[in-house]
Amino acid sequence: MPQISQLAGTYFSQIFWMLVFFGLTFVIVGRGMVPKVMATMTDRNQTIANDLAAAQAARDAAEADAASWSATEAAQRASAHDLVAEAKHAAAVATQTRLADTAARLETQIHAAEARIVAARAAALDEFEHVAADLAQDIALRVAGLAVSGDDARGAVKGPFAHG
Repeated sequence: MPQISQLAGTYFSQIFWMLVFFGLTFVIVGRGMVPKVMATMTDRNQTIANDLAAAQAARDAAEADAASWSATEAAQRASAHDLVAEAKHAAAVATQTRLADTAARLETQIHAAEARIVAARAAALDEFEHVAADLAQDIALRVAGLAVSGDDARGAVKGPFAHG
């Protein structure tokens, strides 16, 4: 084959140009492009690390704010419970005071009413006693024809009314 016989004559020139080509490629890519790509990747990694650190700091700050808010909320709830308990106690005291005042006023009214009832009963008994004495005088006069004095008639009817 003729291609193989030419190989020995062109072998050194092909190796030379291959080394020149790969040498230029190494210089252009290895010394020119790779450092720029590596610097870009380093900057990118640094930016990502800074962003992650800022995100972690923001998360920590948010968690601290949430904890502070939770503590404030708990304190406000406790304060609200205290205010409600105080209001309930004040309402209970006010209700007890009003009930005591009302009970005292009703007690006074009941005693006054009982006193009026006793006075009315005594007046009614006295009136009945007078009517009974007048009736006893009238009966004694009509039935027996006796004239009985008012004091004697009152003394006669006073006994049964004394027991009532």
